[in-house]
Amino acid sequence: MFTSAFLREFLIGVGTATGIAAVLAIVMAIADATIGNYGKVKVSINHGARELTVDGGRPLLSTLMGEGIFIPSACGGKGSCGLCKLRVTDGAGEYSTVEQPWITETERGQQMRLSCQVKVKRDMRILVPEELFSIREYKTEVVSIRDLTYDIKEVTLALKDPPEMEFRPGRYVQFVVPAYELTPEPVYRAFSVSSPPSSRNTIELEIRLVPNGICTTYVFSHLKIGDAVTINGPYGDFSLRDSDRDIVFVAGGSGMAPIKSMLLDMAEKRIARKTTYFFGARAVRDLFLVEEMRTLEKRLPNFTFVPALSSPLPEDKWDGETGLITEVLARHYERMDNHEAYLCGSPGMIDAAIKVFKAKGLPDELTFFDKFS
Repeated sequence: MFTSAFLREFLIGVGTATGIAAVLAIVMAIADATIGNYGKVKVSINHGARELTVDGGRPLLSTLMGEGIFIPSACGGKGSCGLCKLRVTDGAGEYSTVEQPWITETERGQQMRLSCQVKVKRDMRILVPEELFSIREYKTEVVSIRDLTYDIKEVTLALKDPPEMEFRPGRYVQFVVPAYELTPEPVYRAFSVSSPPSSRNTIELEIRLVPNGICTTYVFSHLKIGDAVTINGPYGDFSLRDSDRDIVFVAGGSGMAPIKSMLLDMAEKRIARKTTYFFGARAVRDLFLVEEMRTLEKRLPNFTFVPALSSPLPEDKWDGETGLITEVLARHYERMDNHEAYLCGSPGMIDAAIKVFKAKGLPDELTFFDKFS
């Protein structure tokens, strides 16, 4: 049995430990409230051409967005796309482990940073490309939601304020997801525009469901006709070059979107270049917009649509191209001496297709792509 003296010492020890823990908790709370509160911070843009006074502590990317300066980003600030690079000439601090794979030695010398990973903790000086100041925020309304496949929806947005958007085919916008059960605050996700530039008052997006994806879950489970949606853009440099070379399009899944926009624009402008579009899917249930592509074959006499299935089901009764899209490409071309290629889809598919193109003689400078991360 414990003696009364032992119990007294034990309780004193427990009380001391509890007191220390309580003090530490208070200290940590004070630290969170003071160290994490950076107060007002100044951000100087382009050698003082514009000066911002903002609340410190947030990532540079979201800080700039809050001031109406929209920086390209396809991953919602997770540091997984590498698109939000900016030159930060003062006040950025050390490179984070997330940034390091994305920043080359040359870019380090230029003081390039991922704006989603740099916290605004002190006064900063940054350089923003002038063309980004023309990117705008748009208030829109959902006017149509159409199922293209079991996991891809076409969402049509009517532009309200401002009522029109000018863009080149191949561009993307950032879709703002409001706070809901999967996110305590609004988040941004990038989606390519599938409609042609002539449709200035509405834009179409093809959105593929990503398991547990914040934005795509919201679109599939919550978004409805009549909802207000905020977007910003347009972004990107994935666009058709002006030349007389034969065009090769390659896409899979929602990578269809920018290619469709380019093809519709070509049809409207009566561009007659020889064009072949290879679209890869697993089975018939993963194919979509086939009839629209067949209609475009009639509008564009030098256009051929080549869908290919990698794993057709017996009930598909498929008599078209089969195999991985890279295998289909290899079968179709001996040499690619007068071609240029445009690819959109998963990084793995694009990297594999580029290897095929190189083997067929297509130089890197004639291969253009948009990787969906």
